[in-house]
Amino acid sequence: MKQEHINGGARRAVFAPVDSRARVDTVVRRIGDAIELGLLADGEQLPGESELAGQLGVSTVTLREALMALRQQGLVTTRRGRGGGSFVSLPEVPGEERLKVRLRGWSTEELRDLGDHWAALSGTAARLAAERTEPEDLVQLRRTAEELGQAEDAAARSRVYGRFHVELAAAAQSARLTREQVALQTEVGALLCLVLGDDEYREEVADRHHSVISAVQDGAHESARELAERCVRESTARLIALRLTL
Repeated sequence: MKQEHINGGARRAVFAPVDSRARVDTVVRRIGDAIELGLLADGEQLPGESELAGQLGVSTVTLREALMALRQQGLVTTRRGRGGGSFVSLPEVPGEERLKVRLRGWSTEELRDLGDHWAALSGTAARLAAERTEPEDLVQLRRTAEELGQAEDAAARSRVYGRFHVELAAAAQSARLTREQVALQTEVGALLCLVLGDDEYREEVADRHHSVISAVQDGAHESARELAERCVRESTARLIALRLTL
């Protein structure tokens, strides 16, 4: 599965129509999380207001309010004149308080349910990848696992962590699983900044990712599934534990 297929799926998920409830907040969350996850590149120009509003299924008034909020958060900048528009401004470190407010919005039951969904996606992707891939198909996945082991800050780690699970779904050669994983990462991925600042846990996750890749390469589909699920469940447990302290 080529990298451009992953990126294409990510962009379609980011710009898919939003939920009809609390649309300004939903647009802010969708685009803000996509920026913090690295699904939208630093300095990238967003589509024009009319086009973007149409893609998201909201009015231009709603979109402008959302863009204003994103500018206040430092996630978007606006330039006037020729060549102007709205541009992504990737923060070096996502606002910790913003993420904690976001986490407080989840109950422990909702986080557990989200973890179940995530584990099912990643576990299935790992199992299918073990059945369908050749060693040369895992080059990008290995590169991402290595990148996680070298990432210094929590923001970079969360982006790489999420990208690993997206690429795992792509390795399963399932466009639908890939889209689902991208959508899930825009929902939960930024929150992982709150638990990936710990160097010891970063190393533990990197080791787990390497184990998943090894199982996939060996064609050990059940082992690959179990390892991927365990990785996700451990991350979810850490988010739930943090939520209980807030």
